[in-house]
Amino acid sequence: MNISLKGKNALVGGSSKGIGEAIARQLAESGASVTLMARSEGRMKELIAEMDSSYGQKHQYLAVDFTNFDEYKSKISEFFETNTVDILVNNTQGPEGGGALEKNVSDYQNAFDLLFKSVVFTTELALKHMQKNKWGRIINIASISVKEPLNYLALSNTIRAAVVTWAKSLAYDVAKDGITVNSTLTGYFDTDRIAQLNSKKAEKLGISPDEVRSNMEEQVPVKRIGDPKEYGYLVAFLASDQAAFITGTNIPIDGGLLKSL
Repeated sequence: MNISLKGKNALVGGSSKGIGEAIARQLAESGASVTLMARSEGRMKELIAEMDSSYGQKHQYLAVDFTNFDEYKSKISEFFETNTVDILVNNTQGPEGGGALEKNVSDYQNAFDLLFKSVVFTTELALKHMQKNKWGRIINIASISVKEPLNYLALSNTIRAAVVTWAKSLAYDVAKDGITVNSTLTGYFDTDRIAQLNSKKAEKLGISPDEVRSNMEEQVPVKRIGDPKEYGYLVAFLASDQAAFITGTNIPIDGGLLKSL
Protein backbone atom coordinates (compact mmCIF):
# COMPACT_ATOMS: atom_id res chain seq x y z
CA MET A 1 0.00 0.00 0.00
CA ASN A 2 1.36 3.41 -1.00
CA ILE A 3 0.65 5.77 1.87
CA SER A 4 1.07 9.48 1.18
CA LEU A 5 1.10 11.99 4.01
CA LYS A 6 2.41 14.86 1.92
CA GLY A 7 1.42 18.24 3.28
CA LYS A 8 0.60 16.86 6.73
CA ASN A 9 2.24 18.00 9.95
CA ALA A 10 2.88 15.36 12.61
CA LEU A 11 3.87 15.66 16.26
CA VAL A 12 5.38 12.49 17.72
CA GLY A 13 6.03 12.15 21.44
CA GLY A 14 8.88 10.08 22.86
CA SER A 15 10.52 10.09 19.46
CA SER A 16 14.24 10.15 20.27
CA LYS A 17 14.44 6.34 20.32
CA GLY A 18 12.53 3.08 20.20
CA ILE A 19 8.97 2.91 18.90
CA GLY A 20 8.60 6.70 18.83
CA GLU A 21 11.67 7.08 16.63
CA ALA A 22 10.46 4.35 14.27
CA ILE A 23 7.07 6.06 13.95
CA ALA A 24 8.65 9.46 13.25
CA ARG A 25 10.94 8.00 10.59
CA GLN A 26 8.07 6.23 8.84
CA LEU A 27 5.81 9.28 8.86
CA ALA A 28 8.64 11.26 7.30
CA GLU A 29 9.16 8.58 4.65
CA SER A 30 5.46 8.88 3.85
CA GLY A 31 5.85 12.60 3.24
CA ALA A 32 4.85 14.24 6.53
CA SER A 33 6.71 17.09 8.19
CA VAL A 34 7.52 15.77 11.65
CA THR A 35 8.13 17.48 14.96
CA LEU A 36 10.08 15.22 17.29
CA MET A 37 9.31 15.59 20.98
CA ALA A 38 11.44 14.10 23.76
CA ARG A 39 14.08 14.96 26.35
CA SER A 40 17.24 14.23 24.38
CA GLU A 41 17.91 17.37 22.35
CA GLY A 42 21.21 16.10 20.97
CA ARG A 43 19.68 12.85 19.71
CA MET A 44 16.73 14.66 18.11
CA LYS A 45 19.11 16.94 16.22
CA GLU A 46 20.83 13.85 14.83
CA LEU A 47 17.53 12.27 13.81
CA ILE A 48 16.31 15.34 11.96
CA ALA A 49 19.46 15.22 9.82
CA GLU A 50 18.76 11.56 9.03
CA MET A 51 15.00 11.68 8.37
CA ASP A 52 13.53 11.67 4.87
CA SER A 53 12.96 15.16 3.45
CA SER A 54 12.66 14.23 -0.21
CA TYR A 55 9.15 15.73 -0.42
CA GLY A 56 10.28 19.11 0.86
CA GLN A 57 9.31 18.39 4.46
CA LYS A 58 10.43 20.66 7.27
CA HIS A 59 11.31 18.61 10.34
CA GLN A 60 11.88 20.14 13.77
CA TYR A 61 12.07 19.14 17.41
CA LEU A 62 10.72 20.19 20.78
CA ALA A 63 12.73 19.32 23.89
CA VAL A 64 10.37 18.48 26.78
CA ASP A 65 10.33 16.53 30.01
CA PHE A 66 7.06 14.59 30.29
CA THR A 67 7.73 13.89 33.98
CA ASN A 68 7.34 17.60 34.83
CA PHE A 69 3.77 18.36 33.80
CA ASP A 70 3.77 22.08 34.63
CA GLU A 71 6.90 22.64 32.57
CA TYR A 72 5.56 20.44 29.78
CA LYS A 73 2.24 22.29 29.75
CA SER A 74 4.04 25.61 29.30
CA LYS A 75 6.27 24.37 26.46
CA ILE A 76 3.57 22.57 24.51
CA SER A 77 1.22 25.56 24.82
CA GLU A 78 3.95 27.81 23.41
CA PHE A 79 4.52 25.33 20.56
CA PHE A 80 0.87 25.42 19.50
CA GLU A 81 0.84 29.22 19.46
CA THR A 82 2.84 29.07 16.20
CA ASN A 83 2.30 25.51 14.96
CA THR A 84 -0.58 23.30 13.87
CA VAL A 85 -0.71 19.52 13.82
CA ASP A 86 -2.68 17.17 11.57
CA ILE A 87 -1.32 13.92 13.04
CA LEU A 88 -0.75 13.61 16.77
CA VAL A 89 1.04 10.57 18.16
CA ASN A 90 0.70 10.59 21.94
CA ASN A 91 3.66 8.68 23.34
CA THR A 92 5.80 9.09 26.44
CA GLN A 93 8.27 6.99 28.35
CA GLY A 94 6.62 4.47 30.66
CA PRO A 95 6.49 4.85 34.44
CA GLU A 96 8.72 2.77 36.67
CA GLY A 97 7.82 -0.90 36.85
CA GLY A 98 6.65 -2.63 40.02
CA GLY A 99 3.67 -4.41 41.55
CA ALA A 100 0.61 -2.85 43.18
CA LEU A 101 1.93 -3.42 46.72
CA GLU A 102 5.14 -1.56 45.87
CA LYS A 103 3.37 1.65 44.83
CA ASN A 104 1.73 4.43 46.81
CA VAL A 105 -0.72 7.21 45.98
CA SER A 106 1.97 9.68 44.92
CA ASP A 107 3.36 7.11 42.47
CA TYR A 108 -0.06 6.85 40.85
CA GLN A 109 -0.38 10.64 40.74
CA ASN A 110 2.97 10.98 39.00
CA ALA A 111 1.99 8.27 36.51
CA PHE A 112 -1.33 10.04 35.93
CA ASP A 113 0.49 13.28 35.08
CA LEU A 114 2.91 11.45 32.81
CA LEU A 115 0.55 9.17 30.91
CA PHE A 116 -2.88 10.80 31.10
CA LYS A 117 -2.74 14.55 31.72
CA SER A 118 -0.03 15.13 29.09
CA VAL A 119 -2.05 13.18 26.50
CA VAL A 120 -5.35 14.93 27.19
CA PHE A 121 -3.82 18.41 27.32
CA THR A 122 -1.83 17.97 24.10
CA THR A 123 -4.85 16.55 22.32
CA GLU A 124 -7.02 19.49 23.37
CA LEU A 125 -4.51 21.89 21.79
CA ALA A 126 -4.16 19.86 18.59
CA LEU A 127 -7.92 19.47 18.12
CA LYS A 128 -8.52 23.17 17.46
CA HIS A 129 -6.81 23.02 14.05
CA MET A 130 -8.09 19.54 13.26
CA GLN A 131 -11.71 20.53 13.83
CA LYS A 132 -11.32 23.70 11.81
CA ASN A 133 -9.67 21.74 8.99
CA LYS A 134 -12.16 18.84 9.20
CA TRP A 135 -9.30 16.31 9.22
CA GLY A 136 -7.10 14.86 11.90
CA ARG A 137 -5.50 11.72 13.29
CA ILE A 138 -4.92 11.08 17.00
CA ILE A 139 -2.99 7.91 17.80
CA ASN A 140 -2.24 6.91 21.38
CA ILE A 141 0.64 4.51 22.03
CA ALA A 142 -0.66 2.33 24.85
CA SER A 143 0.05 -1.21 26.05
CA ILE A 144 -1.36 -4.69 25.64
CA SER A 145 -1.48 -4.73 29.44
CA VAL A 146 -4.73 -2.74 29.39
CA LYS A 147 -6.40 -5.94 28.17
CA GLU A 148 -4.54 -8.32 30.46
CA PRO A 149 -2.63 -6.48 33.21
CA LEU A 150 0.98 -7.45 33.90
CA ASN A 151 1.52 -7.68 37.65
CA TYR A 152 4.94 -6.01 37.46
CA LEU A 153 3.54 -2.92 35.66
CA ALA A 154 0.86 -1.71 38.07
CA LEU A 155 1.21 1.99 37.25
CA SER A 156 1.19 1.47 33.49
CA ASN A 157 -1.74 -0.98 33.64
CA THR A 158 -3.88 1.45 35.60
CA ILE A 159 -3.28 4.74 33.85
CA ARG A 160 -3.03 3.45 30.27
CA ALA A 161 -6.44 1.80 30.74
CA ALA A 162 -7.80 5.26 31.54
CA VAL A 163 -6.21 6.65 28.36
CA VAL A 164 -7.80 4.11 26.04
CA THR A 165 -11.29 4.51 27.53
CA TRP A 166 -10.95 8.30 27.30
CA ALA A 167 -9.87 7.90 23.67
CA LYS A 168 -12.93 5.81 22.84
CA SER A 169 -15.14 8.51 24.38
CA LEU A 170 -13.40 11.25 22.42
CA ALA A 171 -13.61 9.28 19.15
CA TYR A 172 -17.40 9.49 19.15
CA ASP A 173 -17.34 13.25 19.73
CA VAL A 174 -14.93 14.18 16.93
CA ALA A 175 -15.64 11.60 14.22
CA LYS A 176 -18.12 13.98 12.58
CA ASP A 177 -15.22 16.42 12.08
CA GLY A 178 -13.18 13.93 10.03
CA ILE A 179 -10.95 13.12 13.00
CA THR A 180 -10.09 9.58 14.03
CA VAL A 181 -8.87 8.54 17.48
CA ASN A 182 -7.20 5.16 17.96
CA SER A 183 -5.00 3.45 20.53
CA THR A 184 -2.36 0.87 19.68
CA LEU A 185 -1.80 -1.68 22.42
CA THR A 186 1.90 -2.41 22.34
CA GLY A 187 3.14 -5.93 22.95
CA TYR A 188 6.74 -7.11 22.90
CA PHE A 189 9.00 -4.97 20.72
CA ASP A 190 12.77 -4.80 20.68
CA THR A 191 13.37 -1.54 22.56
CA ASP A 192 15.49 -0.24 25.44
CA ARG A 193 12.34 -0.21 27.59
CA ILE A 194 11.81 -3.95 27.12
CA ALA A 195 15.49 -4.62 27.92
CA GLN A 196 15.20 -2.61 31.16
CA LEU A 197 12.01 -4.36 32.23
CA ASN A 198 13.50 -7.76 31.39
CA SER A 199 16.54 -7.02 33.55
CA LYS A 200 14.34 -6.14 36.53
CA LYS A 201 12.15 -9.18 35.96
CA ALA A 202 15.20 -11.45 35.67
CA GLU A 203 16.59 -10.13 38.94
CA LYS A 204 13.27 -10.69 40.68
CA LEU A 205 12.89 -14.24 39.34
CA GLY A 206 16.54 -15.19 39.76
CA ILE A 207 17.08 -16.03 36.09
CA SER A 208 19.04 -14.42 33.24
CA PRO A 209 17.66 -11.63 31.01
CA ASP A 210 18.20 -13.95 28.02
CA GLU A 211 15.90 -16.51 29.62
CA VAL A 212 13.28 -13.84 30.24
CA ARG A 213 13.47 -12.80 26.59
CA SER A 214 13.25 -16.40 25.41
CA ASN A 215 10.13 -16.96 27.53
CA MET A 216 8.68 -13.77 26.12
CA GLU A 217 9.29 -14.87 22.53
CA GLU A 218 7.49 -18.16 23.24
CA GLN A 219 4.37 -16.20 24.18
CA VAL A 220 4.26 -14.42 20.80
CA PRO A 221 2.43 -16.28 17.99
CA VAL A 222 5.22 -15.58 15.48
CA LYS A 223 7.86 -16.58 18.07
CA ARG A 224 9.89 -13.40 17.90
CA ILE A 225 10.04 -9.92 19.36
CA GLY A 226 8.73 -7.19 17.07
CA ASP A 227 10.86 -4.74 15.11
CA PRO A 228 9.91 -1.10 15.87
CA LYS A 229 9.88 -0.44 12.10
CA GLU A 230 6.81 -2.66 11.88
CA TYR A 231 5.11 -0.47 14.45
CA GLY A 232 5.89 2.55 12.30
CA TYR A 233 4.10 0.95 9.34
CA LEU A 234 0.92 0.49 11.38
CA VAL A 235 0.89 4.06 12.66
CA ALA A 236 1.49 5.43 9.15
CA PHE A 237 -1.56 3.49 7.99
CA LEU A 238 -3.69 4.82 10.86
CA ALA A 239 -2.54 8.33 9.93
CA SER A 240 -3.60 7.93 6.30
CA ASP A 241 -6.85 8.54 4.43
CA GLN A 242 -7.15 4.77 4.00
CA ALA A 243 -7.93 4.51 7.71
CA ALA A 244 -10.72 7.09 7.68
CA PHE A 245 -13.31 4.58 8.94
CA ILE A 246 -11.16 3.15 11.72
CA THR A 247 -11.84 5.10 14.88
CA GLY A 248 -12.40 4.40 18.54
CA THR A 249 -10.49 1.14 18.29
CA ASN A 250 -7.86 -0.48 20.49
CA ILE A 251 -5.49 -2.28 18.16
CA PRO A 252 -3.30 -4.96 19.78
CA ILE A 253 0.06 -5.35 18.06
CA ASP A 254 2.52 -7.90 19.35
CA GLY A 255 5.76 -9.22 17.94
CA GLY A 256 5.13 -7.78 14.48
CA LEU A 257 1.71 -9.43 14.33
CA LEU A 258 -1.38 -7.26 14.12
CA LYS A 259 -3.76 -9.40 16.16
CA SER A 260 -7.13 -7.79 15.48
CA LEU A 261 -9.08 -4.63 14.86
